[in-house]
Amino acid sequence: MSVYRRRIVDTELDELLPSLAAVAIEGAKGVGKTATAQRRADIVYALDNEQQRELLAADPGRIDRGQGTVLIDEWQRSPAVWDEVRRSVDRDPQAGRFLLTGSAIPTETPMHSGAGRIVQVRMRPMSLAERGICEPTVSLRALLTGRRDPIEGESAVELPGYVEEIVGSGFPGIRPLPARARRAQLDGYIARIAERDFAELGHSVRRPATLRAWLTAYAAATATSASYNAILDAATSGETDKPAKATTITYRDVLSQLWLLDPIPGWLPVDNAFARLAQTPKHFLVDPALSARLLDLTPDALLSGITPGVRVSYGTNMLGQLFEALVALCMHVYVQDNEARVQHMRTRNGDHEVDFIVTGPGGRIVAVETKLAATVDEQDVTHLRWLKEKVGDLLADAVVITTGRYAYRRPDGIAVVPAALLGP
Repeated sequence: MSVYRRRIVDTELDELLPSLAAVAIEGAKGVGKTATAQRRADIVYALDNEQQRELLAADPGRIDRGQGTVLIDEWQRSPAVWDEVRRSVDRDPQAGRFLLTGSAIPTETPMHSGAGRIVQVRMRPMSLAERGICEPTVSLRALLTGRRDPIEGESAVELPGYVEEIVGSGFPGIRPLPARARRAQLDGYIARIAERDFAELGHSVRRPATLRAWLTAYAAATATSASYNAILDAATSGETDKPAKATTITYRDVLSQLWLLDPIPGWLPVDNAFARLAQTPKHFLVDPALSARLLDLTPDALLSGITPGVRVSYGTNMLGQLFEALVALCMHVYVQDNEARVQHMRTRNGDHEVDFIVTGPGGRIVAVETKLAATVDEQDVTHLRWLKEKVGDLLADAVVITTGRYAYRRPDGIAVVPAALLGP
């Protein structure tokens, strides 16, 4: 049995479970929910097992009679169990009674949201800090304080290493595999989306090739705010018999239910001076390895800049887009640990953009740019300086995430941090 690698979400669970009766860990298949939850459970009901599903359906009261923490794994296979847990918590709100894990939001929604009884926690693929490739020396938590502490640290990870992390996946069961086996597993993961996952949510896919083409076009739109119409056009280029818009909306909605789309919304502060900001989300799949595999991009292809399988790239550099996706995955994980939120900023005419705006619990922000290079020049900090002029003390810190070796703070106060050195 492989050794469990502690996840950042474990810290959140450590804080929640001693005080809450029921916690649901939710996220895409393969992110490690079951392994994380099983370590905390005394009794496990795996509802992807038909016999155990029938056992709970025949005797729902079993969950009340268990001693210790009861884990209900893949609860969406029997949505009625959600209401059973909620009612059980109403009867006995003692902390630590239930853990649920879910890989989808069921179409057959529970009778009750569970608000006030079941707290939902998102789990994603492994961030760079969780993969053990380098010990982080810069924490997002410290950046959010606004103290502008000295920044230091040295990373051995260079550009080829980041490319390997992009294609290598943050799925803990896929990541350790040899390259060919990893590609096969990612291919199988993508194929199962159309063959099984859509059907389990009550949506048959009449044209699986069209769904895959849409997913591939979405992957090509990584780190952009391309419209869904543009994604559809790219997916069906040259076809006269295009799917109806309602069909592609279903694709988007079901993929969201499966936790496979992980967009970053546009930033909209309260200040009316920012009326020019666009609010279109940036597109990301839950793991950049899925995007790379859909686009058939190998490490050599990414490093050479030759991407023959990409019919449409909405950016200027597919590797740059996927590096931003890798950082986006990390930011999602780190902001959740800090009870913060992540958005992006773009003015409507596109003259000013900031890749990530992290808003902390106190309302102050950290502005983050990504750069696919080891060094930072004046042009790379133009938008960060503009934002500082606009928001003043609201800006707790400003950071450029690079593929370089060293972390430091520039004379203008902007932090330069290699991606591998950033942590929660």
